[in-house]
Amino acid sequence: MTTAQAATSTRPKALVLRGPGTNCEDETLRALRMGGADADLLRTDVAAREPSRLDGYAVLVIAGGFSYGDDLAAGRVWGSSLRSGNGDGGALGGGLGGALKAHVARGGRILGVCNGFQVLVESGLFEPGTTHEERSIALFANASNHYECRWVTLEVQESRCDWLVAGERMPTPVAHGEGRFAVKDDSALERLRSQGQIVLTYVNDKGKAGEPAGYPANPNGAVADIAGICDPTGRVVGLMPHPERNLDPWNHPQWTRLEGSGPRRTEGEGLAFYRALVESASRASL
Repeated sequence: MTTAQAATSTRPKALVLRGPGTNCEDETLRALRMGGADADLLRTDVAAREPSRLDGYAVLVIAGGFSYGDDLAAGRVWGSSLRSGNGDGGALGGGLGGALKAHVARGGRILGVCNGFQVLVESGLFEPGTTHEERSIALFANASNHYECRWVTLEVQESRCDWLVAGERMPTPVAHGEGRFAVKDDSALERLRSQGQIVLTYVNDKGKAGEPAGYPANPNGAVADIAGICDPTGRVVGLMPHPERNLDPWNHPQWTRLEGSGPRRTEGEGLAFYRALVESASRASL
């Protein structure tokens, strides 16, 4: 075995799943590879027919886009197929839904970004054991009633997700029309808090600590400024913003000003997000 082969064999394996309408797979693959993973791409119809293709991967990612045109609702067709596809040959999901659950059970990581987050919410992976009718979380149309494409600031919260550091802030672009995180009632929000499932929130850099972010810092009107959550294990994470669009220092629209106001930025803040994900997967015993 050559040195290069030996080095590659120590890199965790990551798999990006794409479906009809996915359009962020290339930058997601790049983010994972820059973060230290050997990353591959697989169509969801192939994965549904052959769920064993997921075996051996430490990280699974559902990338952003507009799966199945978001015709019924954002992420609903793909997510519902995963909810029904628990090994019983569901029409679209096949055994993929069950394979995702098994992946999490053995310590694997799953990440859903933007449309991928919407898919995971619809799939029920954030609320194990609930039916679609029993679910208490959803992603709705933005409060502004239009597509939001801007940069926001995210803050990491104390949560079950052990690969992000609480208190860190990260400038990240958003690009979505249905990103408003909502809960069924106050008890559902309290459950997310008490179980450590709130991972990322929108913050206003110009506001006081503890104040609501407000629009446009919170671009969609999400309850409690929630930008991303995890499942009760902390191994399934979803967020609306796109860290993979901030990998290089010049990705930020004000990168020249940032260069002159502090230490030289050698990479975009989004790269640290993916590096942390990959490193956490490398420590997991699969």
